[in-house]
Amino acid sequence: MLTTLATTAVVAHAGPWAAGWGWAFFLIPIFWILVIGLIIFLVTRGRRRAWANGDYGPPWARGASAELTLAERFAKGDIDETEYRARLEVLRANRPNA
Repeated sequence: MLTTLATTAVVAHAGPWAAGWGWAFFLIPIFWILVIGLIIFLVTRGRRRAWANGDYGPPWARGASAELTLAERFAKGDIDETEYRARLEVLRANRPNA
């Protein structure tokens, strides 16, 4: 009877590992690998989408050119038409690949 009680106590305290659930030990690392992989996927996907939309990186990499900035200032009313045309002419004359 003492042997039966001892065996029952060991099996009861050993948990699911003694009952044939030893393979479940491998699910924990697989779960965390999948979670970390999902986080990396979502971050890179967001960066790619932002880069494709032109919202990521420094202004010269986002596609903001001097001509666009000048056009925005003209549209806001910061500069008048004569100043806009004069500055635009200077910008176009000084292009590196003109």
